[in-house]
Amino acid sequence: MAGRQRTNPIGRTPVKVLIVVTHLLGTGHLARALNLARAYGAAGHKATVISGGMQAPQLNSDGVTLVQLPPLRSDGVDFARLIDKDGALAVTDVFDARRDMLINHLRDLHPDILITELFPFGRRTLKAEFTALLKAAHDLPQRPLICASVRDILAPPSKPAKAALADELVARFYDAVLVHSDAELTPLDLSWPVSDALQPKLRYTGFVAPPAAAPHPQKLGADEIIVSAGGGDVGAHVFDTCLAAAERDPSRRWRLLLGGQNAVARSNALMQTAPANVVIEPARPEFRQMLYHAAASVSLCGYNTALDVLQSGVRAVFIPFDAGNEVEQGLRADALAQMTGINVLRNADLTPDSLLATLKTVLDSPPRAARSSGFDGAAMTVTLTEEMRATQQQGDTL
Repeated sequence: MAGRQRTNPIGRTPVKVLIVVTHLLGTGHLARALNLARAYGAAGHKATVISGGMQAPQLNSDGVTLVQLPPLRSDGVDFARLIDKDGALAVTDVFDARRDMLINHLRDLHPDILITELFPFGRRTLKAEFTALLKAAHDLPQRPLICASVRDILAPPSKPAKAALADELVARFYDAVLVHSDAELTPLDLSWPVSDALQPKLRYTGFVAPPAAAPHPQKLGADEIIVSAGGGDVGAHVFDTCLAAAERDPSRRWRLLLGGQNAVARSNALMQTAPANVVIEPARPEFRQMLYHAAASVSLCGYNTALDVLQSGVRAVFIPFDAGNEVEQGLRADALAQMTGINVLRNADLTPDSLLATLKTVLDSPPRAARSSGFDGAAMTVTLTEEMRATQQQGDTL
């Protein structure tokens, strides 16, 4: 995963960047958007993130202007049913308020660069607000550079019409599609039908990750099995299985890190009956540092968690999220399992015994070096969009 060297032959003129994101289940989409925004800020630009998902205070938004729309989440894995902050089915007034806020912020900011996270390759239930935003951007006195931002693996379209719609919207509104992956490891066509029309607009950036964490100064997590399920409310089955496995593995310390809503209350409740060799607590900000010292990681295989595993070199068992016929994490896990010390265990095969057996396999495997290259996707995104914006401006003056 060799990363491209960051160059900027055109020099830096500060620009205004607007990133629009709505996370509906986990928080990975927002985490990636915030990483991009911080990279723009580090390069001297002004970055604003508009978030339409539930608030995620555990994520680092330092140095980023973060604007909150009336928040929505999916009804579990039913992404066609959107729920508001009170747990009620979202109504027209909520969608109208979100659309109006988006357009007003766009017009007030008048960004030089507009980035929509995932759309039009996902978030089709929010098509109306995204399309209204894109139309408004094209109507500005000076149209911004417009890019879509997508992770390495997408949810494959269930119907050809969905891919055709994405192609149509990209052709109509977008200058480029930023693919935050390594083209050799996880090319976009691993999960999405890349048409002849779409291919020329793809720009591979490398993976978007924060700088690698340093090992924990107190070696927190040393020799532990660290279990995590990202920043959302998924993963209950994984946690339950790990508790049962830990009870059969009393000589080893297990640490379960819970994310999502009410993590403190859920952790406290589970600790009441947990085995003596288990610690259960809310997700910790030192998680990435702890992985350096852990015996192994047990987790789902979301984008950010997968990068944490690669950057730390920790042995890992991935249990990819597959509810609602989701295949994204399974595709990613299978690609990464080609590496030493990484194994995949499907939910259908997940039992305490199968987990302990898979852990034994990875623990017996040779160590895998932490990867240090290929994670500069945020910096490369800045460089690529700077160059495209400069080219756009030159074309406007001809």
